[in-house]
Amino acid sequence: MSQARFGSRWALMLAMLGMAVGTGNIWRFPRIAGKNGGGEFLVAWFVFLLLWSVPLILLEFGLGRKTRAAPVRAFSRIAGPGWAWAGAFVVFVSVAITSYYSVVAGWTARYVVASASGELSRSASGAPFWADFANSAWPTVSHAVMIGLAAVVVGRGVGAIEKASKILMPTLLILVAALVAKAVTLPGAQAGLAFLFGIDWSGLTRARVWIEALTQNAWSSGAGAGWALCYAAYQRERDDTALNGVLLPFANNAVSILAGIMVFCTAFAAVPPLLERAATDPEVLRGLGSLERAVQAGAPFSEQLMQDTIFSEDNVGITFVWMPELFRTIPYGGFFMALFFVALAVAAFTSLIAMVEMATRAVEDAGFPRRTAIRGVAAMMFLIGLPSALSTTFLENQDWVWGVALIISGLFFALAVGRHGPAKLRAEALNQKYSDIRIGRWWDLAIRYLLPCEAVVLLGWMLYQAWSDDPGGWLLPFDAGNPFNVGTVLFQVGIAAALLFLFNRKLAASSGAGATSS
Repeated sequence: MSQARFGSRWALMLAMLGMAVGTGNIWRFPRIAGKNGGGEFLVAWFVFLLLWSVPLILLEFGLGRKTRAAPVRAFSRIAGPGWAWAGAFVVFVSVAITSYYSVVAGWTARYVVASASGELSRSASGAPFWADFANSAWPTVSHAVMIGLAAVVVGRGVGAIEKASKILMPTLLILVAALVAKAVTLPGAQAGLAFLFGIDWSGLTRARVWIEALTQNAWSSGAGAGWALCYAAYQRERDDTALNGVLLPFANNAVSILAGIMVFCTAFAAVPPLLERAATDPEVLRGLGSLERAVQAGAPFSEQLMQDTIFSEDNVGITFVWMPELFRTIPYGGFFMALFFVALAVAAFTSLIAMVEMATRAVEDAGFPRRTAIRGVAAMMFLIGLPSALSTTFLENQDWVWGVALIISGLFFALAVGRHGPAKLRAEALNQKYSDIRIGRWWDLAIRYLLPCEAVVLLGWMLYQAWSDDPGGWLLPFDAGNPFNVGTVLFQVGIAAALLFLFNRKLAASSGAGATSS
């Protein structure tokens, strides 16, 4: 295993932000918040930032520092060879997420080309361009390009990751801040803010809101996915593991809030002008589902219709539909639109690098040469991601299934470290002599009791509510009319976990970690 290290603490944090801040903040967060009520989702989301993301990111930072390994070997070392399959499950979930995440990253690359060439500006609106793009061969092509580029950077090692992060992450943050400042001044922006931050407390009685809040925290920050574990393996000995582990999830979620403000304000400001333009050019509404049909039927415009349009129809493409509308309202909009999608592509790419790196290290730990591991991982991710490139419905299904599986990954991390001893890991890797802050005994309790309880209670609540809402169909894994049911999660995740468990002995042997660490 390579002993490469990041050159500085600043480089490490920028790389970590590059891992965490990406389309999960700008693409996924607004659509998930919109589907789950806005303000009530934010309440659950903030709760899990404190009770899930922070403890787990600290765990991954500490475990990465201690083991300098990917999840399979790390789990074997701290919990024993019998836990190799659980580490492999973490890797598998990450690979599954990366495979469709690369498709989304490819969307951003295609939009860079379209915005830079003026093709997107010349489109009647963002909606028909998105509809045409999603049904073309472009998602497959751009998926292949992004996986290939990520493999090239990973092949060049941690130095290339560090150099890319130093340039690309500050650029993204500056652009997001500037676009938020513009978005909040748009007519109708107040309605977007009211939707995002307004709370319907009754919405917190729905298990789906809490499941989505937890999965968004995990998906965006990487908590429980193993990405932070692998990057933490590149820490220098004198880096402050504890402070870095606390700052990362807060910084990541702050960017999500900014992105939510930007997208929500833009979306609520963009619909009324679109209706005015639709009076003379109906093409601008193509791809907007319920709004297009309602206008054709002569239905009056309403706030509810606008919300249904923005957050229900074609929700997977919300950022790609509405952000171009923001740039139509500002001087030199075409130029800034190109910059935005370049920044979004960069954010997606830096996260993709971390995902490919983690899977590569896991294969490398199994004894394969690094170059062979990179090629195999890239090919596998491309093939697994093909169905998502061909169907946004399939992509949404995968996003739901493996987002929920991240909860199980986080549970496995907590159980493995619980077996090793949270207090022991805290002393070995978090509260070391270079730490500016000290992590207290609260973390031990969170890892040993709180996180497992959160995962078990939330998953149990999801099962119960799914059964009570649909006793006849809640376990149907191939229900095309409901790609977000519990049956599809249990089927896909269950098969993966069962197969890995059966091959545990081989996984433990190939990881080269036959004994637990002291």
